[in-house]
Amino acid sequence: MAPVELPTSVYRVDRHGKATVVIVDIPRPNGLAFSPDEQHLYVVVSGTMPRQIRVYDVEGDRVANGRVLVDCGAGIPDGFRCDTDGNLWCGWGGGEGEDGVAVFNPAGALIGRILLPERAANVCFGGAKRNRLFMAASQSLYALYVNAQGATAC
Repeated sequence: MAPVELPTSVYRVDRHGKATVVIVDIPRPNGLAFSPDEQHLYVVVSGTMPRQIRVYDVEGDRVANGRVLVDCGAGIPDGFRCDTDGNLWCGWGGGEGEDGVAVFNPAGALIGRILLPERAANVCFGGAKRNRLFMAASQSLYALYVNAQGATAC
């Protein structure tokens, strides 16, 4: 394995291409998504056990008030997207009965699951109405029409 060249932080790249560090306290940040109103930034913390999903308030070019939104227990969160109601649709792993997608409301409560026969690494909304959820899993790509619409800001 090659040595790490930069700290595992969250960076912001401005419209001129300049990168600045906005979050330094996350070991191995992974999935990132903005809330539909772009007032919150969600980040998967993959370098701790149990893993977490944290939320930060967006204040102009900075983020502040980082806090744990979801303590994932034995679950393995990965990439995610928001729907227009602010719910997080998160690729999820954890074994049989856990693998697939976990859906959390803006307060961090689990409100639904889509179970798959393998771990889902990433998700995105597509289709003409942004109501088709595409799920990239370990060895397969799944698609399902859902009763939600993907947010455009995510």
